[in-house]
Amino acid sequence: MSQKERGEKIRRQILRDVVYHSEDLAKHISSIFSITPQAANHHIRRLEKKSLLASTGVGKGKKYFLGDVRKHQILFKVTDELQEDRIWREHFAFIFEDIPENIVDICLHGFTEMMNNVIDHSEGEEVLAAIIRDKEKVQMRIIDNGEGIFRRIKRLVDLPDEKNALFELSKGKLTTDPDNHTGEGIFFTSRAFDEFEIESKGLEFSHHEGDGFDFLMDTDRPAGKIGTVVSMMIQRASKRIIREVFDKFTQGPDDYGFNRTVVPMQLAQYDKEKLVSRSQAKRMLARLEKFEYVIFDFKGINDVGQAFADEIFRVYARNNPDIKLVPVHMEKDVSKMVNRAIHASEK
Repeated sequence: MSQKERGEKIRRQILRDVVYHSEDLAKHISSIFSITPQAANHHIRRLEKKSLLASTGVGKGKKYFLGDVRKHQILFKVTDELQEDRIWREHFAFIFEDIPENIVDICLHGFTEMMNNVIDHSEGEEVLAAIIRDKEKVQMRIIDNGEGIFRRIKRLVDLPDEKNALFELSKGKLTTDPDNHTGEGIFFTSRAFDEFEIESKGLEFSHHEGDGFDFLMDTDRPAGKIGTVVSMMIQRASKRIIREVFDKFTQGPDDYGFNRTVVPMQLAQYDKEKLVSRSQAKRMLARLEKFEYVIFDFKGINDVGQAFADEIFRVYARNNPDIKLVPVHMEKDVSKMVNRAIHASEK
């Protein structure tokens, strides 16, 4: 073991044991690693400088405790006995001490939903969970070595390709196990965080709340044994409340069903193709009968074809009068085609 590796091991031990040895931390660490108390104090001061440790008092009355910056990661075997709430409680709850309740609620929701997906669906053998809390934000990452979320959805739902699987996932209510899951987990989780990303087998889905739209991109990073990587980030100062995220996609204050969705039209484009055909529109309209209110977000789309707009806003609208279709963020040329179809449906 190199000197650097030994130093990192000592500091990890300090962070693990400070809760139980707040008053004799240096003495405790020196006895474990056969180093002097002065050497142990050197490592303690390094951790204090990084805000990983904090202290009160001086001299013999000095006490140490975990600082405002906290982090932990752990690797698990995926088994039927693995429980996401127990993982949170036993390994990560300490990170969220003194964090606002609304942030804890969002992080608990996101962590348990994504970890449950791994346990129930990934068919992987291992999962790595990591959470980092710094002075501004909380970041969480869950990595499994399973089949890969987009490949699995494509295979089980019989979709034409993995990009189509990702597009369907962005709508919500897509599940490969309808008896046990609603298909709402990823949809709501992606909208609860400031940043939410899924990377799997060469594809990356990203929802950044500040950008106002989702995007899909190919990645050139080799997949190796990694199946799916889910990354979530939220600012500690965020005022977002998880209940309000759910309410945003229901029709009214007394309606707790998930009956509203946003369709990010930009995700429907493959490479640089334009949205022009009825077949493209039909692909986009799949499963929308599960909703009562559908928002078509045209942000990032400069033009659409007449047939594409007609299929959605005249043909589908006439055949599904109980579903309200709302186009938003339209450029001038897009608006012209969409409004033409809407007016035709009203004749």
